[in-house]
Amino acid sequence: MSSVSPGADTLPPAFAGDDVASPTEILAPDLARQPGRLGPSDGIISLAADNWPRVDDGLQIRSGGAVAVDTATLSAAAVRFDAAAEELSGIAEHVRRLQRAMRALSAAAGEAPASASVLVNRLEAAQAEAEEIARALREAGCAYEMVEIQAAHRAAVLAGDAARAERLDLRLGALVDRHPDAWRMALGAEFGYGVMWPSELVRQATQWGVAIGSEISDPGAIVVGAGAGVLTLGGAITAGLVGAGTLSRQARLSGTAGPVMLTPVTPAAPGSAGPAMGVSPLTADNRVGALLGAGEGGRLSTVGGRSPGSIAPHSLAAATVRIPSEGDARVRVERYTMPDGSRQFAVYIAGMQSGAVGGPDAWDNASNVELYAGRMSDSYAATEAALAAAGAQPGEAVHVFGFSQGAMIGAHLALEGPYDTRTLVSLGSPVDADVGPGTLSVAVRHADDPVVALAGGGHAEPVGSPGSFLVERVSDPDTGPDDAGLPAHRLTAYADTAALVDGSSDPRVDALRGVFDDLSRAEAVEVTEYAAARGAG
Repeated sequence: MSSVSPGADTLPPAFAGDDVASPTEILAPDLARQPGRLGPSDGIISLAADNWPRVDDGLQIRSGGAVAVDTATLSAAAVRFDAAAEELSGIAEHVRRLQRAMRALSAAAGEAPASASVLVNRLEAAQAEAEEIARALREAGCAYEMVEIQAAHRAAVLAGDAARAERLDLRLGALVDRHPDAWRMALGAEFGYGVMWPSELVRQATQWGVAIGSEISDPGAIVVGAGAGVLTLGGAITAGLVGAGTLSRQARLSGTAGPVMLTPVTPAAPGSAGPAMGVSPLTADNRVGALLGAGEGGRLSTVGGRSPGSIAPHSLAAATVRIPSEGDARVRVERYTMPDGSRQFAVYIAGMQSGAVGGPDAWDNASNVELYAGRMSDSYAATEAALAAAGAQPGEAVHVFGFSQGAMIGAHLALEGPYDTRTLVSLGSPVDADVGPGTLSVAVRHADDPVVALAGGGHAEPVGSPGSFLVERVSDPDTGPDDAGLPAHRLTAYADTAALVDGSSDPRVDALRGVFDDLSRAEAVEVTEYAAARGAG
């Protein structure tokens, strides 16, 4: 069982005493007002910017939410500490018997009884510590379970399952009565996660504001720095409260889309033949059927003379670089014929490609807004049609890899698409979807990516099948003018993070590695990439 943890790595580290300047240092004479730097009365804003709680710059891999833990592992650890306490108790009793025997020897024993007494005291202290650790582990496990029950209760309420919600209420109430300290811990974990998740963004925004404002004046540094920090924090809190970026299992896109023109283009994979030409306009009614019909005339690029392993991605980084980012392609579909004759598909979905709103490119800001608001977008319709054109039938296995807007599309494919979506890998996604127990969910986020902040911190509980995990790191900890270009939201930055995940020894990555190992067994791999444009042509 996985659940949310209030452990030490749940929250960004608090102010570290050695890293925070003292008031004496701030007000020291050598920091007197000088051109281009903050004066004594302005130091607090700079101090806050420099020492706001930071997310660890290293790679963080956790099971989801506010840090999920395996409560069975906690229980097993508590049992081991109980056993250690019993062993220490037995050793202490054995030493006491020796001590009594030595005392009977009187002078011949010398200082041995006193030494034995010291040893007994140390053993008893170690025993007490082991017992306390076991108690704390059980209490923490109980707190994690409480948070998990609360998450399940919210899901039951959203699903309209009143009977299950009532059962969970009774279970939670019984736990709270038996473990009031754990209940306080659980509440603290959820509150801390809800308040502190945007801390890195707030820190960078404040620091950036101080730097920009100081170019104007010292008071300008205060105003701009504080304003940037407050606006960032306010926006993050608003995103969390609105909840548009947190998709429940029942979330569905509304409305219709199209027409969209889907065009096969030459796949980027080396060694692949040019695709056959087959173009059909997409509308809300005919987008799948028309392309299914048009697709059979040599629709796919068949890769021959190459081992499947050279085509199937062997790692998260290899999958990430397949996501279209340049050229005309918006969706890449790989079809795998497995040794048993079954088929699996991998779909790679691009992020926003045009800053326009409603222009010819379906991967634009109009689609961004529609998807985030829960409405059908032309880019989503084009992705569904691309899968259908590549031959994917309802119920067949699909593995989804999406970046930014592509991750939103992938989330809804997993939630409402007609396929058996076994894997959802989202990079830099502005939404976090509860995809259910049938989908391996891998979310890769940068703590300093403002687009990710639109998810409002995401679900407080783990989502997806066992083995699902969340990856987070600070991609660009330094602040500067280039932050306006959102360097932490670039696909290349996420590819770097993906490579770090591949190099990690964390066992939670094993489930994803298993997906790539399975795809590498394919006996045939066919690749098609598609461009998409609004209009019936």
